[in-house]
Amino acid sequence: MIAIVDYGMGNLRSVTNAFRKLGGDATITRDKETIKDSLAIVLPGVGAFGKCIENLKKFDLFDVIKELIMNDKRYLGICLGMQVLFESSEEAPGIEGMGIIKGDVPRFKGNTKVPHMGWNSIEIQRENPIFSGINNGEYFYFVHSYYCRPAEDVTATKTHYGAEFASSVQKGNLFACQFHPEKSQGAGLRLLQNFIEMQK
Repeated sequence: MIAIVDYGMGNLRSVTNAFRKLGGDATITRDKETIKDSLAIVLPGVGAFGKCIENLKKFDLFDVIKELIMNDKRYLGICLGMQVLFESSEEAPGIEGMGIIKGDVPRFKGNTKVPHMGWNSIEIQRENPIFSGINNGEYFYFVHSYYCRPAEDVTATKTHYGAEFASSVQKGNLFACQFHPEKSQGAGLRLLQNFIEMQK
């Protein structure tokens, strides 16, 4: 069973529907025991970094999820679910992220239009079964104003928007992406299908 974490934010329904369409046993939950017993955790997110951290703590999920990831529970973070893995974000000064990945989350600067919204390509940086059947240069759907800047070697894909940024990261059984696979049509569904297959 894949636990899709309900912390009061995010596009839970569309992510859950995508998994179920692919035959995945996905359940929306904020029950700690259900999350602990799951084969994998999915943390989708749309919204603000600080509010996400606040809600995870309000529902007593922040430390539980962090500990499970640190103990190599399989994890898929989407958009905000990627950003909260980092130490901090410019969006919420003084609020600490999970710190599972060293680095921060700055805002896009310069002449780039913010938010970065629409289709953009990925450049695969490392082998991962989650990319099975997905071509280098494949397009995925993005919508974000802040991007992840790892301070360790975890970048799984890069994307160019004004400058290069890490559009996904991999560390142990953790995979997280800034793009939205549930909104990315064929390539996105293939990535989610691969994630399901990785539980078997």
